[in-house]
Amino acid sequence: MSTFLAVDFGAGSGRVIAGTMRDGRLELDELHRFSNRQVQIGHHLYWDFPALFEDMKEGLRRAAAKYADVESIGIDTWGVDFGLVDSAGNLMGNPICYRDAYTEHLPQEVFQRIDESELYAKAGIQVMAINTMFQLYALKKENEAWLREASHMLFMPDLFAYYLTGVLGNEYTIASTSGLLDARRRVWDSSLIEDLGLPVRLFQDGLLMPGMTRGTLLPDIAMETGLRPSVKVIAVGAHDTASAVHAIPFRSGKEEVSAFLSSGTWSLLGILRDEPILTEAARAGGFSNEGGVKGKICFLQNITGLWILQSLVRQWMGRGWRADYDYLVAEAEKVKEVPTIEVDAPDFLHPADMEVAITAYCQTRGMKAPVTQGEYVRCVLQSLAVRYRMGVEELNKLLPRPVECLHIIGGGSRNRLLNRLTEDALGIPVVPGPVEATALGNLLVQAEACGINVNKEAMFQL
Repeated sequence: MSTFLAVDFGAGSGRVIAGTMRDGRLELDELHRFSNRQVQIGHHLYWDFPALFEDMKEGLRRAAAKYADVESIGIDTWGVDFGLVDSAGNLMGNPICYRDAYTEHLPQEVFQRIDESELYAKAGIQVMAINTMFQLYALKKENEAWLREASHMLFMPDLFAYYLTGVLGNEYTIASTSGLLDARRRVWDSSLIEDLGLPVRLFQDGLLMPGMTRGTLLPDIAMETGLRPSVKVIAVGAHDTASAVHAIPFRSGKEEVSAFLSSGTWSLLGILRDEPILTEAARAGGFSNEGGVKGKICFLQNITGLWILQSLVRQWMGRGWRADYDYLVAEAEKVKEVPTIEVDAPDFLHPADMEVAITAYCQTRGMKAPVTQGEYVRCVLQSLAVRYRMGVEELNKLLPRPVECLHIIGGGSRNRLLNRLTEDALGIPVVPGPVEATALGNLLVQAEACGINVNKEAMFQL
């Protein structure tokens, strides 16, 4: 019997989860959960990489103390963010968080150098100011000498894996979020990188595909954690969306008409395909062709998800108000009429006060703003459901057959009111779960890399 470890970093928290195959089922054991905070220092908002790395090691220590048969480790994170490493292997500062405003107006400037439609026809990625290509361009403008000193650019999961194994490498699914890949050929677009004036040497040749071995633990990491030096670090779907989608138990023969919604801080709404869709209609619809497990393409829209609600909850908790989700959803269910907001509006990306942002948005459009907690929550959830309906309608225009059902995965799948509002808005069945989709997909790739075939539909009994 083998135990696999999933290290799953989200934008708000991280965890280390052990997965063991037992009687045909994958049993999960959460070993360590920890917060992930952003820190404002000077002009930038950073991730606290050293603290996250130490928390990961604490999870590995707990795994070593409990399981003698750890076979491998897989790491997944949110997309687009990265760290720079110098020629000696040193980290050149904490990675900047995608919610930093330093890229806010860069897309317009970049598209004076390159054609937006031509870019999409190759990279197939929705234009968002947070994309890696704009972040790197911003760093070039801010301190080109510093960028010249860098030897390698590693996305967040690649960075964690590098300091576990000492082996450099960029994994395909996380690299696909950058806007710098050729979506059809699944390789770096060196001509685009050069057109942006970025150093080509930063980008690792030969992308790692999910299931490939990154390396084994460094001796000092093995000694510090208590794990065997032979424990492998496997390239999973390093982008958390890719891992989450891999865990969905699509009904046999229904994958091509079953959409997915990975519901968390972000909502990722889309469908699995064998090849990207790189048409002008797809670009106009705001779709991305992100890498998936087993060579698949996650054709999806990036939608602001529960971020707005999460921000409200943090504010209410800071005031000492009751703000647990069961209470808030129950209060929202009592509400009948609330305004609908555009969840993707820039107003809600990083406001100082989310309540004030919602109120101002409504007032400037002649709508009655929410007042009570229940009204705010109902407003957010109703607005998300409306946005999901729009996304599915846009998706159907680009597919040979319309979507027949929607699988909602991730933490947001537990929100019964959001599920019901979404089903009502779409008029098709909504299938919730698995909740722990990202960790499950991460663990499944590791199990499959070890030759274990898993029947997901039977295993999760959905």
